[in-house]
Amino acid sequence: MTRSPWARAGAGLLVVVAAVELALVEVFWLPLRVFGVLVPVSVAAAVVGNLLLVSLAARLTGSRIAAALPALVWLVIAVGGSIRRPEGDLVVTGGGASGFVSLAFLLCGVVAAAFAVGRVMAAPVSRPRTGSGSGGAR
Repeated sequence: MTRSPWARAGAGLLVVVAAVELALVEVFWLPLRVFGVLVPVSVAAAVVGNLLLVSLAARLTGSRIAAALPALVWLVIAVGGSIRRPEGDLVVTGGGASGFVSLAFLLCGVVAAAFAVGRVMAAPVSRPRTGSGSGGAR
Protein backbone atom coordinates (compact mmCIF):
# COMPACT_ATOMS: atom_id res chain seq x y z
CA MET A 1 0.00 0.00 0.00
CA THR A 2 1.44 3.36 -1.00
CA ARG A 3 0.63 6.54 0.81
CA SER A 4 0.16 9.92 -0.77
CA PRO A 5 2.89 12.50 -0.19
CA TRP A 6 0.48 14.50 1.97
CA ALA A 7 -0.20 11.52 4.22
CA ARG A 8 3.52 10.85 4.62
CA ALA A 9 4.19 14.53 5.39
CA GLY A 10 1.37 14.55 7.94
CA ALA A 11 2.68 11.41 9.59
CA GLY A 12 6.16 12.91 9.74
CA LEU A 13 4.80 16.09 11.29
CA LEU A 14 2.92 14.09 13.94
CA VAL A 15 6.07 12.16 14.84
CA VAL A 16 8.07 15.40 15.14
CA VAL A 17 5.36 16.93 17.35
CA ALA A 18 5.46 13.79 19.52
CA ALA A 19 9.26 14.13 19.71
CA VAL A 20 8.94 17.75 20.87
CA GLU A 21 6.42 16.83 23.54
CA LEU A 22 8.40 13.84 24.76
CA ALA A 23 11.66 15.80 24.90
CA LEU A 24 10.05 18.59 26.93
CA VAL A 25 8.52 16.11 29.35
CA GLU A 26 11.84 14.28 29.71
CA VAL A 27 13.72 17.50 30.46
CA PHE A 28 11.21 18.49 33.13
CA TRP A 29 11.26 14.97 34.62
CA LEU A 30 15.00 15.26 35.33
CA PRO A 31 14.61 16.47 38.94
CA LEU A 32 11.80 13.94 39.66
CA ARG A 33 11.97 12.61 43.21
CA VAL A 34 9.78 10.01 44.88
CA PHE A 35 9.89 10.12 48.69
CA GLY A 36 13.07 12.18 48.45
CA VAL A 37 14.86 9.70 46.18
CA LEU A 38 15.94 10.88 42.73
CA VAL A 39 14.28 8.70 40.06
CA PRO A 40 16.04 8.72 36.65
CA VAL A 41 12.90 8.17 34.56
CA SER A 42 14.16 10.69 32.00
CA VAL A 43 17.14 8.55 31.07
CA ALA A 44 15.01 5.53 30.22
CA ALA A 45 12.42 7.68 28.44
CA ALA A 46 15.14 9.35 26.35
CA VAL A 47 16.58 6.04 25.20
CA VAL A 48 13.27 4.34 24.45
CA GLY A 49 11.70 7.46 22.96
CA ASN A 50 14.58 8.16 20.59
CA LEU A 51 14.78 4.56 19.41
CA LEU A 52 11.03 4.30 18.80
CA LEU A 53 10.36 7.72 17.28
CA VAL A 54 13.19 7.53 14.75
CA SER A 55 12.04 4.07 13.65
CA LEU A 56 8.42 5.21 13.50
CA ALA A 57 9.32 8.26 11.41
CA ALA A 58 11.28 6.09 8.98
CA ARG A 59 8.45 3.60 8.61
CA LEU A 60 5.66 6.17 8.25
CA THR A 61 7.40 8.61 5.92
CA GLY A 62 9.68 6.31 3.95
CA SER A 63 12.32 9.04 4.08
CA ARG A 64 15.70 8.79 5.74
CA ILE A 65 15.93 12.54 6.20
CA ALA A 66 12.54 12.67 7.91
CA ALA A 67 13.62 9.80 10.16
CA ALA A 68 16.45 11.92 11.55
CA LEU A 69 14.15 14.81 12.51
CA PRO A 70 12.91 13.37 15.86
CA ALA A 71 16.52 12.87 16.98
CA LEU A 72 17.45 16.39 15.92
CA VAL A 73 14.44 17.86 17.72
CA TRP A 74 15.32 15.92 20.87
CA LEU A 75 18.91 17.17 20.75
CA VAL A 76 17.89 20.81 20.32
CA ILE A 77 15.48 20.67 23.26
CA ALA A 78 17.84 18.72 25.54
CA VAL A 79 20.77 21.05 24.89
CA GLY A 80 18.45 24.07 25.11
CA GLY A 81 17.46 22.97 28.61
CA SER A 82 21.11 23.06 29.69
CA ILE A 83 21.64 26.69 28.64
CA ARG A 84 20.95 29.33 31.26
CA ARG A 85 18.24 31.78 30.24
CA PRO A 86 18.57 35.55 30.77
CA GLU A 87 16.27 35.27 33.80
CA GLY A 88 18.69 32.76 35.35
CA ASP A 89 16.52 29.67 34.79
CA LEU A 90 18.33 26.40 34.22
CA VAL A 91 16.47 23.12 33.77
CA VAL A 92 19.32 20.65 33.19
CA THR A 93 21.51 21.24 36.24
CA GLY A 94 25.02 20.02 36.88
CA GLY A 95 25.58 19.37 40.58
CA GLY A 96 25.47 16.28 42.78
CA ALA A 97 23.16 13.39 42.02
CA SER A 98 20.92 15.48 39.78
CA GLY A 99 23.99 16.46 37.75
CA PHE A 100 24.83 12.79 37.31
CA VAL A 101 21.28 12.04 36.13
CA SER A 102 21.39 15.04 33.78
CA LEU A 103 24.69 13.88 32.30
CA ALA A 104 23.36 10.33 31.90
CA PHE A 105 20.23 11.75 30.26
CA LEU A 106 22.23 13.71 27.70
CA LEU A 107 24.74 10.93 27.03
CA CYS A 108 22.29 8.03 26.78
CA GLY A 109 19.79 10.08 24.78
CA VAL A 110 22.40 11.15 22.22
CA VAL A 111 23.79 7.62 21.90
CA ALA A 112 20.30 6.16 21.43
CA ALA A 113 19.42 8.81 18.84
CA ALA A 114 22.68 8.28 16.95
CA PHE A 115 22.17 4.51 17.00
CA ALA A 116 18.60 4.80 15.74
CA VAL A 117 19.51 7.23 12.96
CA GLY A 118 22.51 5.11 11.98
CA ARG A 119 20.33 2.02 11.80
CA VAL A 120 17.87 3.80 9.52
CA MET A 121 20.61 5.24 7.32
CA ALA A 122 22.35 1.87 6.97
CA ALA A 123 19.19 -0.02 6.00
CA PRO A 124 19.07 -1.11 2.37
CA VAL A 125 17.01 1.02 0.05
CA SER A 126 13.80 -0.72 -0.94
CA ARG A 127 12.97 -0.09 -4.56
CA PRO A 128 9.38 -0.22 -5.79
CA ARG A 129 8.53 -3.32 -7.78
CA THR A 130 7.46 -3.05 -11.37
CA GLY A 131 5.18 -5.43 -13.15
CA SER A 132 2.25 -7.45 -11.95
CA GLY A 133 4.10 -9.23 -9.19
CA SER A 134 2.84 -12.63 -10.26
CA GLY A 135 6.16 -13.66 -11.73
CA GLY A 136 4.49 -14.93 -14.90
CA ALA A 137 6.30 -12.72 -17.40
CA ARG A 138 9.95 -13.44 -18.00
